[in-house]
Amino acid sequence: MLSNYTKEFRYNIKLSVPVILGMLGHTFVQFADNIMVGQLGTAELAAVSLGNSFVFIAMSLGIGFSTAITPLVAEADGAGKAADAKSALKHGLVLCTLLGLSLFGIILLAKPLMFMMKQPLEVVELALPYLDLVAFSLVPLIIFQAFKQFSEGLSQTKYPMYATIIANIVNIVLNYLLIFGAFGFPEMGIVGAAVGTLVSRAVMVIYIWVLLRSKEKFHPFVTGFNFKHIEKRVMNKIIALGFPSALQMFFEVAIFTAAIWLSGVLGKNPQAANQIALNLSSMTFMFSMGLGVAAMIRVGNQKGLKNFSELRRIAQSIFLLTFLVATGFAILFLIGRNWFPTIYLDLDDALNLVDNTEVIALAAQLLLVAAFFQITDGVQVVVLGALRGLQDVKIPTLITFIAYWLIGFPVSYYTGLHTDLGSVGIWLGLFVGLTASAIMLYIRFNYLTKKLIVQEALAKAS
Repeated sequence: MLSNYTKEFRYNIKLSVPVILGMLGHTFVQFADNIMVGQLGTAELAAVSLGNSFVFIAMSLGIGFSTAITPLVAEADGAGKAADAKSALKHGLVLCTLLGLSLFGIILLAKPLMFMMKQPLEVVELALPYLDLVAFSLVPLIIFQAFKQFSEGLSQTKYPMYATIIANIVNIVLNYLLIFGAFGFPEMGIVGAAVGTLVSRAVMVIYIWVLLRSKEKFHPFVTGFNFKHIEKRVMNKIIALGFPSALQMFFEVAIFTAAIWLSGVLGKNPQAANQIALNLSSMTFMFSMGLGVAAMIRVGNQKGLKNFSELRRIAQSIFLLTFLVATGFAILFLIGRNWFPTIYLDLDDALNLVDNTEVIALAAQLLLVAAFFQITDGVQVVVLGALRGLQDVKIPTLITFIAYWLIGFPVSYYTGLHTDLGSVGIWLGLFVGLTASAIMLYIRFNYLTKKLIVQEALAKAS
């Protein structure tokens, strides 16, 4: 009966809403940056897009890796093993700090690639100083992720949300002061946006640590760490879960990043239009990401309890809720596709009127395609969350690689650069890749849960 699934909606929403708001916070930082930078011109907007494309790839690896902490903590919580939950946080903090520093170094080494990617020269020159600061902001961001994933593993999803809200306020205020030089502050252009991002992420990690430390129920978990005593077993377990999870997120983010680069080959206006459509799609995607975290937590809890029939029912209730939410966003994009892009650019700017008009028209076309992949994109990320809750990461990693890079990217490349479809062709490839991923991941989930239920029944019978 349908009520077997819909009765879970209330708790699924309660669990996922703080996660969604927190993730929207990250995206809202980019939204605020894009709107403020867009007032400077399309070249500046394209430069932020190009700089962020490098950071997004690295960020996907860091955030994807940190998700390994949540199912470990959720399983420990379900089984009543508090010491294991604290150990997962301690070792996760060590690994996330090392990873953040490593990714910062890799981005600095990769900067010369910008000159080899056939991007407009004025865009590259604007992007380089912006990239330095935003790349360094990955260090506090990934440390924050360790605390965030730990908190969510204990089903306490509101505290990371509070930290993100505070960080957003700091970022928007600093953006206004430093991009435009308001109230006597230096006018730094897009570098000012980068400073705002760096400071806000540092505030975010300090705030969540102080907040968790002040809560009696969290205090034993986040204090008294003995970093001299590192267990190889725990490190290996986090790496075994975290590395494939990082690759899963990397494969998806990388194909969207490839869309940015392919759009740059077409010119600065297609790249700016791509950035607008990508930013809007990212915000709706955060709803599915939040529901994916809810799936990971609840599936992890049921795995700890070894109740696989209930695990499957709860996961499918989240899949259904995601389908309904994503369908609503698809309708919203179809209705508002011509209006949404006008938020980003100044149509009263006579100097840039031709460029701005072209960007808005292109972005509207991309949002038409984005409307159709709302559903498959939402379903694939939630099923992926459920599979992470089951601690099944290796086969899903292979699935995401095949879907995005053997199916989706060739379609993007060919239809985008070798047909008259241009930017729309690039996004058609994204739609094909996301749809393939959703179908194959659900088949994997269906197979695994049925197998576990049969094993559960046999164990009870014997």
